[in-house]
Amino acid sequence: MSKEMLHALDILEQEKGVAKEIVIEALEAALVSAYKRNYGQAQNVEVEFDMKKGDMHVYAIKEVVDVVFDSRLEVSMEEALDINKAYELGDTIRFEVTPKDFGRIAAQTAKQVIMQRVREAERNIIYNEFIAYENDIMQGIVERQDHRYIYVNLGKIEAVLSKQEQIPNEVYKPHDRIKVYVTKVENTSKGPQIFVSRSHPDLLKRLFEQEVPEIYDGIVEIKSVAREAGDRAKVAVMSRDENIDPVGTCVGPKGQRVQAIVNELKGENMDIVEWDADPATFIANALNPAQVVNVTFNEKEGSCVVVVPDYQLSLAIGKRGQNARLAAKLTGYKIDIKSESDMQDALAAEEEAGLVETADYAESLEETLSAEQENSITEVIDSIEDQEDFASDLRIDDDVEEGVLDPEEAEEMIELAEDEDHVEE
Repeated sequence: MSKEMLHALDILEQEKGVAKEIVIEALEAALVSAYKRNYGQAQNVEVEFDMKKGDMHVYAIKEVVDVVFDSRLEVSMEEALDINKAYELGDTIRFEVTPKDFGRIAAQTAKQVIMQRVREAERNIIYNEFIAYENDIMQGIVERQDHRYIYVNLGKIEAVLSKQEQIPNEVYKPHDRIKVYVTKVENTSKGPQIFVSRSHPDLLKRLFEQEVPEIYDGIVEIKSVAREAGDRAKVAVMSRDENIDPVGTCVGPKGQRVQAIVNELKGENMDIVEWDADPATFIANALNPAQVVNVTFNEKEGSCVVVVPDYQLSLAIGKRGQNARLAAKLTGYKIDIKSESDMQDALAAEEEAGLVETADYAESLEETLSAEQENSITEVIDSIEDQEDFASDLRIDDDVEEGVLDPEEAEEMIELAEDEDHVEE
């Protein structure tokens, strides 16, 4: 080692961004590994590096003992006293074993260890640099593609753009500059791997932050984004300043701001609507450009029925239901769109069904009341007859008890009454 090596370490640190201390640590580990390979023992070896001179020294640490069983680990008391009279049993002595010529195998081993440490350091540096861009936007250059990915050069590393994350029908050519959204950064055994997207809704959000200073500063806020990549998107915005129009701010003078985003996304249509705390107003804004007459909510199901003029029904639904679908994603409600005439017909049908139901109910109620009245009359008659029989029996029994009738007369009267009943029947 020499000062030239120190100079080389400085250059490596500047060009690769690898700290000098990391390389020195790798060199120390390389020498220990090479020493172990040549001499079969390295557990008692220490390495010291002189940062000023660039020299490196290897020392074997041996313990002072009475009887030496392993000369690689131990030294006799006699030898220790020859070195220094102050040594005692159990002390350790450092013997310099710096190899002057490791040979081809030792040099190759040291090189492999150093390169491995340098690669690991570079990977950690790249990972720490790009992990800060996770969930953020970056610009890269299309390098190449295969059946699985499109590889985008982000400078120090290639990111992968899968088919699911690409904009449908967008063509990517080598050397094209594109902006991508970093969805994930992983530190794998093969080094950092970065996954990017062109279809993620947050890509649109980051593009607006770049083009609209008011959004970046927090004056205008993007509340929600609904996107069908490559075709159409809706963005709901609100302003924290009453004097600033959020929609006009995002559109920009002569539509310059939003047009820059549309161009970046290869012509993707953009609807910017104003967010409102009132769900009905927000839904009406989200269905823009269609006009909304009325909104009725079903809070339990998280849905609503939106009434629009007859001539705007197809406009509210959109091509293949796209406008309604994006509005539902934007607002978080299930949206059922009806025209005014369809809604009136539905209400009329419900009213008619309600009247029929009411008439049937009234008729059923009348029949029930009549049956209850008849039952009540029968119960009253039966009750009266029972009371008369009881009273008759009570009078006869009372006369017998008071001595007006004797028992025999009473039995004759009862028999006579029973005979009259049979005759009447």
